[in-house]
Amino acid sequence: MRIYLQTMPEAGAESPRYVQITLEQDLLGGWTLYRESGVQGGKAMLKREVYVDRDAALAAFTKARDAQIKKGFKVMFSQGQESAHGR
Repeated sequence: MRIYLQTMPEAGAESPRYVQITLEQDLLGGWTLYRESGVQGGKAMLKREVYVDRDAALAAFTKARDAQIKKGFKVMFSQGQESAHGR
């Protein structure tokens, strides 16, 4: 499951900021949540969290997505679970 969010570009401002949140199941049945963020065309930061339980991983994915939407990021792309974009 993956969702890509970004801020809307403003005239004369720097490149838009983005956040990509990805949830993947590993070969042993665990779940990894990746959060990549940065400025388009610039350096990015990647954080990784590991979960044993699918429900906890989905809750973390939803919480991360909702936090970015509250900050003004807009969903540009969503792949995976139909409700990944939430709204």
